[in-house]
Amino acid sequence: MQQFDWKEKYNDKIKKAAVAMKLINSGNSIFIGTGCGQPQHLVNALVEYSNHIFDAHIIHLLTMGTAPYVDEKFREKFKMNSFFIADNVRDALNSGVGDYTPIFLSEIPQEFESGRLQIDVALISVSPPDASGLCSLGVSVDIVKSAAANAKYIIAQVNSNMPRTFGDSFIHVNNIDVLVPYDEEIIHAELAEPDDILRRIGQNIARLVEDGSTIECGIGRIPQALADYLVYKKDLGIHTEMFGDWIIDLIECGAITCAKKTLNRGKVVASFCMGSQRLYEYIDNNPFFEFYPTEYVNDPFIISQHDKMVAINVGLEVDLTGQVCSDSLGYRFYSGIGGQVDFVRGAARSRGGKAIIAMPSTAKDGQISRIVGHLAEGAGVVTTRGDVHYVVTEYGIAYLHGKSIRERVLELINIAHPKFRMELLQAAKAQKYIYQDQIILDTEKVRYPDELERYDTLRDGTEIYFRPVKPTDEAELTEMLYSLISTSIRTRDMTQTMTFPHKDVQQLTNIDYDK
Repeated sequence: MQQFDWKEKYNDKIKKAAVAMKLINSGNSIFIGTGCGQPQHLVNALVEYSNHIFDAHIIHLLTMGTAPYVDEKFREKFKMNSFFIADNVRDALNSGVGDYTPIFLSEIPQEFESGRLQIDVALISVSPPDASGLCSLGVSVDIVKSAAANAKYIIAQVNSNMPRTFGDSFIHVNNIDVLVPYDEEIIHAELAEPDDILRRIGQNIARLVEDGSTIECGIGRIPQALADYLVYKKDLGIHTEMFGDWIIDLIECGAITCAKKTLNRGKVVASFCMGSQRLYEYIDNNPFFEFYPTEYVNDPFIISQHDKMVAINVGLEVDLTGQVCSDSLGYRFYSGIGGQVDFVRGAARSRGGKAIIAMPSTAKDGQISRIVGHLAEGAGVVTTRGDVHYVVTEYGIAYLHGKSIRERVLELINIAHPKFRMELLQAAKAQKYIYQDQIILDTEKVRYPDELERYDTLRDGTEIYFRPVKPTDEAELTEMLYSLISTSIRTRDMTQTMTFPHKDVQQLTNIDYDK
């Protein structure tokens, strides 16, 4: 069918939502659009139609709006399968009502395309068609584009409030089976202001972000906290699965220009966004933003082609060897794999790239440590110890890549909450991860002088970072001592000592700075 005749067919495709639901039969697989782009009117119509169907399988990535189909009373009507777990379906899923499919976000579209995961009907939300008959998927392209392309039928809610976004976000009205015009507010996802702990995490992450870096941020309040510390950076780029309101001020202040990006130069690239009305108005018809499906945005090969790619994702728990749990609390599934591994591996292969896992050092109002001797029973490893590069808490930065287990233990204890460090040290000794005579100072009583950390610039422009010594510096200090010639050691230290065993060097790295 030629595209120019779309207006002749447009009115014939318009139906009420209740009528559109008649395309759905018992046992069908129904895809529902993602996040803040969820077609709420169609979801409500689907639930109202439930008396006519049984065992309909609902598939979605992430829902932010209403999810009445998970109610116990619809148990024989709907079965839910989610690729990521939001608040509105978490309890239902963990009570056995729904399913969770752990899968890398980059690989979900292939499940649709291969037919391994069949979709009978896709319920999506789009903007009104432009002069060429193209509707935009707006705030959610992600896996919606592929789901729609591989569905037997597409029912689209045409919502004039949906922003028109660029990139690979368009679907022609000729490819839509039923159009349901219905305006409603796009779902807002506004987060509370970050607290002091999150701000300190953001400040630490910002130290790892160089001018000209391309950034990916996962879901949560940490990206929001980070933004305040990126305002003085230059020529930052964005290639991320999602973003929120934090991006606006960084663009307005000139920190984000995308001028140094290796791919899609001059463009913010994402697959979906979640935020306030201000954000939706900002991206509407704004060519600076381009939205692409996850098979492109989350492809580790594509990610790796960005020089200085900085991937920032959130962990729930990390053990002393560097294993990161991000999707569960013990046996209880909490969120999902999402794009964390896609971006961790892509950033690791980027020239000058950094893969960062960020999290507060404690949970439950400081009652438990997120850095643990071993992961909780039932907890799943999302990012392996071999993939982890940086772990960041409010207490600092731990660099793990290429480090031994002993070195990792000391790095992670150093950024744990002080009240849990001695406990973690004992756990590491019990597991034979470290020397049995390893010491650390009681950091609940001994303060590390953060105020002495500073950057200085030499005459030739070289920037040097100075800070007080830490227990994690033992290997470097030992190497330095052995590298000094014997006369230098005798002259500097007035000693005949020519060997520097662990028991002696650790005394030089565990310093009580208040004495």
